[in-house]
Amino acid sequence: MAVSISAVVLLGIVVFVLIRGGSVRLLPALACALFGFFLASTGAAPLITDAIGTVTGWISSI
Repeated sequence: MAVSISAVVLLGIVVFVLIRGGSVRLLPALACALFGFFLASTGAAPLITDAIGTVTGWISSI
């Protein structure tokens, strides 16, 4: 749970910086956020969560 909250905060900061810097416009960022929201309700969500957990496990073991 703590990893997912940290990932959300980190990705939120990245998106904010990209929008403020002009690299990403607001509507494409909103479309990506909506895509992620709907992706979370599909059958792919557990696979993605497990993959992120595996990667963070590898990183924490270094």
